[in-house]
Order: sequence, then C-alpha cells, then structure tokens
Amino acid sequence: MTSRDSRTEHGPARRTGAAPLPPLRAWQKAALDRFEAATDPDFLAVATPGAGKTTFALEAARRALAAGAARRLVVVTPTQHLKRQWARAADGFGLALESEWTSRSALPPDLHGIVVTYQQVASSKASLRRLAGHAFVVLDEVHHAAESRAWGDAIRVAFDASPRRLSLSGTPFRSDDNPIPFVRYDAGEAAPDYEYGYADALTEGGVVRPVLFPRIAGEMEWTAPDGSHVFATFDDALGPELAGQRLRTALSLRGEWLPAVLAQASAQLAQIRRDDPAAAGMVIAIDREHARGIAALLRERAGTTPTVALSDDPTASARILRFARGTAPWIVAVRMVSEGVDIPRLRVGVYATSTTTDLFFRQAVGRLVRFVPGMANQDAYCFLPDDPRLRRSAAEIDAQRRHCLRRRDEDTAVVTHERVDPLGETEPERSLFAPISAVPLAADGSRLDPSLPLFAYAAGVAPAAGQDGALVTRAADDPGVSRPNTTPPPDGAPVAGRTEDPALSPRERRAQLRERNAALVRELVYRKRLSHLDVNAELNRRAGIRRVTEATLAQLEKRAVAAELWLRRR
Repeated sequence: MTSRDSRTEHGPARRTGAAPLPPLRAWQKAALDRFEAATDPDFLAVATPGAGKTTFALEAARRALAAGAARRLVVVTPTQHLKRQWARAADGFGLALESEWTSRSALPPDLHGIVVTYQQVASSKASLRRLAGHAFVVLDEVHHAAESRAWGDAIRVAFDASPRRLSLSGTPFRSDDNPIPFVRYDAGEAAPDYEYGYADALTEGGVVRPVLFPRIAGEMEWTAPDGSHVFATFDDALGPELAGQRLRTALSLRGEWLPAVLAQASAQLAQIRRDDPAAAGMVIAIDREHARGIAALLRERAGTTPTVALSDDPTASARILRFARGTAPWIVAVRMVSEGVDIPRLRVGVYATSTTTDLFFRQAVGRLVRFVPGMANQDAYCFLPDDPRLRRSAAEIDAQRRHCLRRRDEDTAVVTHERVDPLGETEPERSLFAPISAVPLAADGSRLDPSLPLFAYAAGVAPAAGQDGALVTRAADDPGVSRPNTTPPPDGAPVAGRTEDPALSPRERRAQLRERNAALVRELVYRKRLSHLDVNAELNRRAGIRRVTEATLAQLEKRAVAAELWLRRR
C-alpha cells in the first residue's frame, strides 16, 4: 500500500466526518517505500524540521498495525509537551494513544498504544518491555538517547524484542562515548536509511521557509574567573574558555547588547505582522532567571508581555499550546521550544543562549522553518550573536539556502557537525566571572542604535529602509535569482493536521470522560460524606474495572452513569 487514499480501507478507522489527510509529500512516499522494503527491524529517518517526520512515522505505524505486523504502538519523545503533541497528531490517523500512561496501569484494550518520554523509559523499562514485545516503536529525536548512558541502556532493554523500530531525527548527529541503540554508524556519524535535508526541502518548495541570519557584532568587557580583566569583540580569536565568557557577557541582562538585539528583532516582527498579523517571535534563553529577565526587557522595550515557558513549570505545555493557537507576539523559553514543538507562526527568533553546539543550533532554527500554505513570502529571521561558532553553523544553513535560490545543479555537501560543549557552565563555584559591559555594533563597526533599523547584516542579508524607516526584508543574493517555489496550493487543498469536524477524537473523548468522572466523585464525596477511596472503589466495582486509567471509553461512560444514578438517590 503506497497511497494514502486507501488508508481508510484497513486498520484503525479515523473518526467519522474527519477531514481527509493530504497526499503524502514525495519524500514521505519514498521513505515509506524504502521502510516497507527494508528487512532490518531498525530504520533511521533524518528529515529537516518542518518536513513532516511525524506524518511519515504515524503513517508507517498505521500501516504496520493494519497489516498485523504489530499489535501496539509505542512512541518515545524527549519532553512531556511533545508527548501530547504526538497524541493529538495521532488522532488524525485513527490512532488513539495514551499520553498519561504509567507503569502501574494496564493499557485499555480500545487504545492503540502510548506516548512516553525517554526519562519514563529509564524508570519503567521492565513494564515497557512487556508492553512493547509486539509493538511498533517510534523513537522521536533519537539522539537524545545519547544524553545519558542510562537512557540508552534502558531503551535497549525496553525495545530490543520489538518487531519494528523507527528512529527519527531532525539533523544528522555523531556518536560520542555512548552510541545510541538501534542506530547504525559509519565513521562515527549516524547512517540514515533515508535522509531529507533542508536543501532538499527548499528545492522542492512549499515545505520549509528560507531562514536568514542577522548577526549582531559587539564589544564585550568582563572579569574572568581568575580575576583578570578582559576586553574583546566577536572578531578577536579567543580560546574556548574565554570565548564562552565573551558570549555570556554579550547575553547578560545588564549589558546593552541584548536589549538592542531584542529591539531589532521586535522591529522586524512588527514589520512582518503588517502582512501576517499572527506572526510571532521566539527567544531562546540560557536558564530560568535569564528567561524571566528577557521577558522583563520585552515588556519594557517592546511594550508586550511575552509567554514564558519553563521546563519546571507544570503549566508550560498548556502555555505553549495556547501560544501556538493564539496571536500573541512573543514567547521566551530555555529549551522547551527548541526542538520538535510545532508553532508554524514563528517567523523571528533570537538566539540568546550560551549553548553553541551545531546540533542544538539547528534544532532551534528548525522552529522557524515550518511552512504555512497560502503565503507568498515567508522568510524567517534568526537574530544571533556574531560568535564564530554560531557564525559557522549559520553559514552552513545559509549556504544551502543560497544553493537552492541559485538553482545550482551540483549536489549539496553533507554537513558535518562539530561537538562544542556549552561553555562557561563548568566553572568553579567560587568563580570571579562577572560581565562588565556589552555594546552592540553595526556591520561597519559603529555603535548600534537600537531605535533604528539594521541596514546591513553580516551574513549576507541586506534589509533596506523604506521611506518611513521601516524594515523592508530582501535577500542580498545575486540579481535575478529566483526564490524557491513557495506557490500556495490551490484553494480548497487540504492542509496537514487540519480537522474540520468539531467532533471529539477518542483521545479527547477519553480525557473528557475522565474529567467528568473526577467531578462526579468530588460531588459524591461532598454529598454522601464518604471518602474518595470509598467512592472510587464503589464506582470501579459498578463499572467492572480496577482503575480509571485502565477503563475503556465504554467503561468510563458506564462509570459516569453509575455516579449520576448514585447522586440522584436520597
């Protein structure tokens, strides 16, 4: 089966009245063909952010379940937010996934599978091994398994008996001392079974946006950890330790560099929002304190109160979801929005973190590339320090963009990725490091005035000033160069992830019934003067279940009806 048109003939049916999913993109068809032809249980697909890895993986899983090649689906993600995002995406494929699974509960028979985090795998590997023995396993952003040897070991224990394992990543990655299970390596580099890069997506058109990189220079002054006084610009050659201190000084909340860059980014976003009122900006900060400080700067300098998403905030996932669906202009995060999170309206980014690894940089830039059908001009902008390491990473992406704009015939070289650890995070506790000043500079070396638009970018981007001084975005490529084909689809063409039918999906219905049951229990406890334990035990007995988390939709409905009847009795 290679056509998505036949998906409703077999396997889990999507809910009645749901909008049909769009045809598969060319790369997704090719990747599915190669995946289904492969005899090895493991398959690694590397596709640029925004290309549709989730759609590819869910279609592969749907086909495997329909064909009886697997009985369950297990998806592993890096974060709690991505668990819920995957569960919502699975709704459109008729796949009901439990994103709140715990090892204490059996999986209800009317669910197709679960979504868990890598951290959950590490703590529940034995339970997952029993569940995943006949499961189709998707390992999303699988490079995270290398962050902890315990994570990699747990993944092997939990899933080595699974009949099929599909690993996904948004960018090629290297092995370190802890090779990732189920991934094949060639000379230390992960060897994809299928790869679809940023240049491929730009060439195809209508898949990702071109991203331009305004790089802001600066003069930084700081006290080093040993007490010495240092002054340097981003053009000065420094060792790794001093280079990290220079970057942290530029990003300091007390300097002039960061407020000036935020002002430039705000002006760029304001210009974009004239034509795209829902367009948004994202700032990636160093840590929680830094994020809150940036939010305060945006309130003071840009007159807007941004959404702040922090990993230790239990409401962070809901905040991100509200932001993605709304029209608010800015979101500030540390890592929660750096990978996988789908916010297509992001058009401007500020890279204000001291993490300089090429992998993290590409993940962050990947939040800006998601294409929205129906718009002719979708250039995105990522403002960043003119740090040499970030300059190299941006240049590699920019080279791919220029290559596609010029429609060259030669192949784009495979990018290699240098591992550079975040600097300045391992200094002694009693460090004397302290930023003194950070002055932003324009491309000509003059002091940057935050109140004026930036007229020249060091990375080959030249926004010109209009008659009113507003930013006018324009690529400074060769004259006559064509942009990638971003012609919007015909009116009425289906859009990925769109759901026209207002009916609830099984996942949404399950969540609603659980909330309804919880509210009825609270009411019974109050009215009948019984404990929660007694009320829950009685309702579970009437519904024929052990726990609410193990109940099918029919059992949840039966339990709610039993609770309502109990409430009516005097």
